[in-house]
Amino acid sequence: MASETIFSRILDGELPCDEVYSDEHCLAFRDVQPQAPVHVLVIPRKPLVNLSEVESQDQMLLGHLLLVASKVARKEGISSWRTVINNGADAGQTVFHLHVHVIGGRSLSWPPG
Repeated sequence: MASETIFSRILDGELPCDEVYSDEHCLAFRDVQPQAPVHVLVIPRKPLVNLSEVESQDQMLLGHLLLVASKVARKEGISSWRTVINNGADAGQTVFHLHVHVIGGRSLSWPPG
């Protein structure tokens, strides 16, 4: 179970965000430190720390997050983008509430880091 994070405070309405999409399962909003012209975070309303913490009952939610990532990319007008889910501090995760980065609007290099 996730502890309180900046994302849980956004979900609770304590902190504002630049919302792009919202439904009963997730919230998508613009990253405050964007790495590209389009950089949106898709977060589940369910408090999950990262992919290591998910269980089989989260399967539908994980699929929904990816469908929303695609919907957000189209809404933002990009046809090519990268989705990223960091798992743990060594992978670059800084907020320990599962989230999907939708990054695009410019050419993205590989490998990323």
